[in-house]
Amino acid sequence: MSDSSMAPFNVPEPSPWSGTFQQYLDQVEATPDIADSAHRRLYRMILAAGPKTAEGRYPFFDGMLFGMDETIRVLVDDYLRPAALGYEVKKRILLLVGPVSGGKSTLVWLLKRGLEAFSRTDAGALYGIQGCPMHEDPLHLVPQALRPGLSRRLGVPIEGELCPWCRYQVERVHQGRFQDVMVERVILSEQRRVGIGTYAPSDPKSQDISELTGSVDFHAISQYGSESDPRAFRFDGELNIANRGVMEFQEMLKLDEKFLYHLLSLSQEGNFKTGRYELISADEVIVGHTNEHEYTHFVQNPRNEALISRLFVLPVPYNLDPAAEVRIYEKLLEAHRRPTVHMAPLALETAAAVSILSRIEESPKPGGDRLSKFQLYSTKQDSERYRAMRQEGWLQGEGMKGLDPRFLFNRLAALMADDTLECVDASDVLSSIQRGIDRDPFIDKAIRGHMQEWMQMAREWYDRQVEQEVLEAFANDWSDELANLYHNYVDNAVAAVRASGHSSRNWDEALLRSVEERMGISEIQAAAFREEIYTRLELAKKQQRVMSFLDHTGLHRALREKLLDDMRDEVKITTQGPIPDRRTLEKIERAAASLVATGRYCPRCASKAIHHVGSLLNR
Repeated sequence: MSDSSMAPFNVPEPSPWSGTFQQYLDQVEATPDIADSAHRRLYRMILAAGPKTAEGRYPFFDGMLFGMDETIRVLVDDYLRPAALGYEVKKRILLLVGPVSGGKSTLVWLLKRGLEAFSRTDAGALYGIQGCPMHEDPLHLVPQALRPGLSRRLGVPIEGELCPWCRYQVERVHQGRFQDVMVERVILSEQRRVGIGTYAPSDPKSQDISELTGSVDFHAISQYGSESDPRAFRFDGELNIANRGVMEFQEMLKLDEKFLYHLLSLSQEGNFKTGRYELISADEVIVGHTNEHEYTHFVQNPRNEALISRLFVLPVPYNLDPAAEVRIYEKLLEAHRRPTVHMAPLALETAAAVSILSRIEESPKPGGDRLSKFQLYSTKQDSERYRAMRQEGWLQGEGMKGLDPRFLFNRLAALMADDTLECVDASDVLSSIQRGIDRDPFIDKAIRGHMQEWMQMAREWYDRQVEQEVLEAFANDWSDELANLYHNYVDNAVAAVRASGHSSRNWDEALLRSVEERMGISEIQAAAFREEIYTRLELAKKQQRVMSFLDHTGLHRALREKLLDDMRDEVKITTQGPIPDRRTLEKIERAAASLVATGRYCPRCASKAIHHVGSLLNR
């Protein structure tokens, strides 16, 4: 299936199909995938959108989940892939553990919708016994004595037994002639309760096990005469209808004990028990989710030891990637954004900074403080250190605490719905967050104090980012300025080298050192560096080419930093003059126009950013 069809899950419904059991066997022999287990089908569904990329991402999740790369990698590589190959992992209950609104429900929702769409394609086609309430695997019709030979011929394992309803049909209706049983195409659908089940626990006193395993149809008892007659039983429990697909347990650890015990047999043996019938086979991926507090309480109870050993626990922490956090906000806001309201650059980034800063766990290692880790997570410049920090954070449970994303989104939504605002910038975002803090009486005092600290860090981060953008806007002819500064540096460096050993000093040492210090070059190393630049120039002349500042990465960066520093004084004077003259106003207008020309700023936020930076430089 192509990525374009998977993303919106808009695969058209295929034509209905039904045929004899022999016709089905012919299809299995030609395409063994149609007899896949539930785990293997789910794994193939993910791969159908594209294989894992070089960056370790699975295209199926692109554009839907952000900042969950490690969680998705563990889900697919460590759980689904081994389970699809038949390893014992398939007998584990997948339990997603993480903070509220961390993406657990969204992840399960995505898997369910994807599986529905996949079942409508040729690659994801599956079949069941016609009329079976559990859409039974047709291979269960094969008697035990014939299974080994047929399994070798088809190249697929045959596991599981007929449900009571199908056994009755074979024995009573078809007189044991299982070859006469008809098979039909099955389309998974949560809405129609086919192959996808969902259970949300209610009050423990009112929980009824029949919601999972089905119940007696009392109206049919008078017709068929016995509660043990399969025709007098509704095989409509969530475990029944989830056969061949996915079974989701919301807030799983809040289930009554008797519910959890049913899952022991289902996970380990692939069957469950219901009243008046033998064990009923079921092939389904069991997925539960819960929060960290519930999970910690659960594992501390020794009575839960048997179930704990059958869990595959998958941490789902809050996102820690600032860029991914921004994409989350953009996705949530996009459908309701008013075209009359402009979102200024760095506004969402500042909200993301507050979020990520609240979720970071500090480390005693150098650079392990909150702000340093945030900067590393933002830039990822030192890739090796970034991976090491993220791995250490994963093992420490980083991201399991912090600001609820819904709190941040609520504050952003309040801004976007404000009719008096034409443009929302970072200062508006921070003010909205502050109002949210002030109006919430249930925020713990200690947390409230930390939130002020996180917001101050985010404000300082924003100030540095917007200062950089405004300074670059004031440098109208950026390349010419850099080139002039470069030639000035080179001329003085050549003069210093040629005058080596002479008493005369006809070069600007202050200029040379102002550039070299930005490259970390000490006074002792300065002479050697200038010799290097001189040698490069002479070599370029011999090769009949012109040496550029772009040829030396370190020098280019240092010149750029110096130009920005020089620009600070000009911006400070320009923006804070008591009575701006015409030349000053023109500078401001050109800088604002430069910001607007990027397509990110509007005239309002461009002007506001310029004056904000001016006030920063004058502090």
